[in-house]
Amino acid sequence: MDKFRMIFQFLQSNQESFMNGICGIMALASAQMYSAFDFNCPCLPSYNLVYGMGILFVPPLVLFLLGFVMNNNVSVLAEEWKRPTGMRQKDPAVLRYMFCSMAQRAMIAPAVWISVTLLDGKCFMCAFSTSVPVEKLGNGSFTGLSEKEMRRILARIPCKEIYSGQELVAREVAVRYLRCISQALGWSFVLLMTMLAFLVRALRPCFTQAAFLKSKYWSHYIDIERKLFDETCTEHAKTFAKVCIQQFFEAMNQDMGLGHTHSPEAAPSEVGEEKEKLLGITDQGTMNKLLKSWHKCKPPLCLHQEVLQNGNGWVEENQHRSHISLPKREIITYYSKV
Repeated sequence: MDKFRMIFQFLQSNQESFMNGICGIMALASAQMYSAFDFNCPCLPSYNLVYGMGILFVPPLVLFLLGFVMNNNVSVLAEEWKRPTGMRQKDPAVLRYMFCSMAQRAMIAPAVWISVTLLDGKCFMCAFSTSVPVEKLGNGSFTGLSEKEMRRILARIPCKEIYSGQELVAREVAVRYLRCISQALGWSFVLLMTMLAFLVRALRPCFTQAAFLKSKYWSHYIDIERKLFDETCTEHAKTFAKVCIQQFFEAMNQDMGLGHTHSPEAAPSEVGEEKEKLLGITDQGTMNKLLKSWHKCKPPLCLHQEVLQNGNGWVEENQHRSHISLPKREIITYYSKV
């Protein structure tokens, strides 16, 4: 268990590298899926194009959506986009930066699938077998076939067993022609994706450095703030449950007439520490109000003047300093994966 805990902590502290590794694994998985895929062209004029284009574009779309599903920051982006404005304005540049960061990682696996599919050539050959120029590659003097009959024969080029148009055009010639075009498109696609990745990763910060740094900083802040809030809620829930169970057992002990069996009393320091972890929230209604207020009115991003939250919104701290004791502050370092 200690080894698994160490691995989990390492992945948490290196989440950007972890997400890049996940994207690489998905890219390799997409290439492996294609190699294991049983490609069977229907060899029918009305179905070849649909089947070939479906194999070329539908799996990349699924892999693209899976890339978003496996990224936890999708929920962070959705919450930040849909939350009420409240005391904190929403910056569209930060939202665009978060979406672009996720989209860049999600596009790796689809790009690998399209590249491998085009370089292999089977899908392209199935989709465009009926578009082979018979006048250039085949027997131009071969007559006696209608347009419909010629398309039916050309549609069987991917199917070696049933192709019967050697007199019209040699199958080997048509296959080499279609595969050559497919591989040319594949290498062009790889070059295009590489150039786009270079422009996005290398040149964008050079032209908009200030805006880039601002968007990057606040996107990291949103991610870390959510983690800290979730961790604080988890710690509060544990302490709340512990105190609630202890009170239940003490009450049952008294109701059953077992009050003469004195259980060891908790040390005052332990009691004070548990009350401190509760942060003054000791009932369900107050906790529900706090969570609702956090969603509707997050605190302003200003540390010059400390603020506290009550049921009506945000008020200055010195108005309630005599009634509310602030908990101790803890500094925790997180690494964002945005």
